[in-house]
Amino acid sequence: MAILVDTSVLGRLANRADLSHPVAVAAIAELHRRGELLQITSQNLIEFHNFATRPISANGLGLGSAEATGLAASFEAAFPLLAESPEIYPAWKAIVSALGVTGKQVHDARLVAVCHANKVTHLLTFNVSHFARMAGVGPGVVVIDPTKV
Repeated sequence: MAILVDTSVLGRLANRADLSHPVAVAAIAELHRRGELLQITSQNLIEFHNFATRPISANGLGLGSAEATGLAASFEAAFPLLAESPEIYPAWKAIVSALGVTGKQVHDARLVAVCHANKVTHLLTFNVSHFARMAGVGPGVVVIDPTKV
C-alpha cells in the first residue's frame, strides 16, 4: 500500500533527542520490511525546513538553513516525492469546505488532498487527532499511528 509520511514523523526521525525518535525509526523500518511504499510530498519538506530552523525554545531543532536542507535531502533520497498536480487544490477545497477547516489545520487538509490526488491510501503521523476528522472525506485516507505499527 502507499503511505504518506507526515512531517511529524520526519521531525522525530531527524531529532535523536526526541523521546519518539525510536518509535519513528521502528515504524519506518517495519513498514519497509512489509514492503510498503513510503512517500513524502514537497509540503512535508517545506514544513520540515520550518521546524528544523525554528529555535529550540520555539519547539524547533534550532538548525541553520544548510543543515536543514541536508536533512531534507536525506528524506528525499529515502522516500519518493509525490507529484504536485492541479487535482490537489479541488481536493483540498472539498475537505476544507466539508469540514470548515481553519487555521493550521488547512495544511493537514492539503496533505490529505495530496493523498487523494495521488491515490495514496494511508498517512503515517504522530498527529492522529489532526487527521482523524478528515480521514473520511472524499476517497478517504487511513491514519496510522507510528506507535501502533
